[in-house]
Amino acid sequence: MYSCKKCPGYCCSYPLIALERRDVERLARHFALPYDVAERKFTRTAWGRKWTMRRKADKHYGRICQFFDTEKRCCTIYKARPSVCRSFPGEGRCGYYDFLMFERRAQNDPAFVALTNHS
Repeated sequence: MYSCKKCPGYCCSYPLIALERRDVERLARHFALPYDVAERKFTRTAWGRKWTMRRKADKHYGRICQFFDTEKRCCTIYKARPSVCRSFPGEGRCGYYDFLMFERRAQNDPAFVALTNHS
């Protein structure tokens, strides 16, 4: 199987991390904020969706989820993470993890991260 703890956060770099109202409510509770404050602080309207996760700069992918620790390469809100994150990758294997492990073996480097950002 795969281990998210060994991944540099491929899925967290998606341009669209779609949220539902219950995800915003969960974030509001997690941070002890009123719903409307959490909505303004953590979401934006994009891609035809009312709520999407705000993003921040990342050295590997250009942009990544605002709650991703870019030094430790892990989620900082794991217990309060959105539904889409809770269900990823679904049943079976994580293709990103398979790709990561292939590249690390090919490069003979256990910490190698293939860059997807060419800027």
